[in-house]
Amino acid sequence: MAEVALALGSNLGDSARILQGAVDALNALDGLRLRGVSAVFETDPVGGPEQPRYLNAVVVGDTDLTPLDLLEATQEVERSFHRVRDVRWGPRTLDIDILAMGELALDTERLTVPHPRAHERGFVLVPWADVDPEGIVPGCGTVIDLRDQVATEGVRPTDVRLVLGSGS
Repeated sequence: MAEVALALGSNLGDSARILQGAVDALNALDGLRLRGVSAVFETDPVGGPEQPRYLNAVVVGDTDLTPLDLLEATQEVERSFHRVRDVRWGPRTLDIDILAMGELALDTERLTVPHPRAHERGFVLVPWADVDPEGIVPGCGTVIDLRDQVATEGVRPTDVRLVLGSGS
């Protein structure tokens, strides 16, 4: 089993409902056991075309899936929420990124772990620190220390709460 951290984001449709549905779908995957989910944060878009603000969260858990099997599973969850990949960094119903898998360092054409920009992004580090402040970004440091080194003014708390095992 490897510890895993996944970032969730949505800025199209009913983003709060979509994020809860993603948590439920991830929690139902064989080979993935979620242990925690962060608070939900509203974040300004970074890069890409003009678009609505995002809702972002991070889930942590344990997996015995291979990195590529986990990627395929998360992309299937994205597709189930009608994710399309037309514009790089464009708006989306659901985005799921593999942030880290234990101490794994992997760089292939399909997948890089840890996520190559996770340690630079407030919209990732703020929710990740909320659920797992002592989490590690391999080669970079602890989530809490990294969060304290990045700009976070575009990251705001919300009243949205996601629940593990909600079954919604």
